[in-house]
Amino acid sequence: MFVGFEMVDAIAEAEGISLSSVSFKALVGKGLIGDVPVIFAKPQTFMNKSGESVGSIVSYYKIPLKQVLVIFDDLDLPFAKLRLLPKGGHGGHNGMRSVIDHFKGSRDFPRLRIGIGRPPGKMDPVNFVLRPFTKQELEELNFTFQDGVEAVRILLLEGFNKSATFVNSAKPLEQCG
Repeated sequence: MFVGFEMVDAIAEAEGISLSSVSFKALVGKGLIGDVPVIFAKPQTFMNKSGESVGSIVSYYKIPLKQVLVIFDDLDLPFAKLRLLPKGGHGGHNGMRSVIDHFKGSRDFPRLRIGIGRPPGKMDPVNFVLRPFTKQELEELNFTFQDGVEAVRILLLEGFNKSATFVNSAKPLEQCG
């Protein structure tokens, strides 16, 4: 299950934006969050070629990289934890490596990482990333997706710093319910 796509779906659904058209090798949806125009894209290429799609969209619409938010899963973050960063490397993530390549090597764009934790034992990371989530994991992720929706709203309407503070601050358990 592609947790980045699930997050995009959650945000789009919360904002009433349908990802129903296909262009640039992606499922695409356009709309507004508040009064800010947005384009959502879920590349339909193989994950390690997702930069082809993202790069084409950014180039066609002449979107400044600082206004691009790439959402992806991260084995190095604890399960269901979010981390919003202003820029960075690919961290061994082939999809991010592809995006950076298609942004002419620039790493200067925000990214929202969604923790999926490390595979148990000697399980192959590829199988771990693609496995279906358990019922308990899905329930946990629903809270994560709610936070992600709020984080994107804050990012667009109040700026990166406020959103990063919201996402990256440890939240007491009472706020999770």
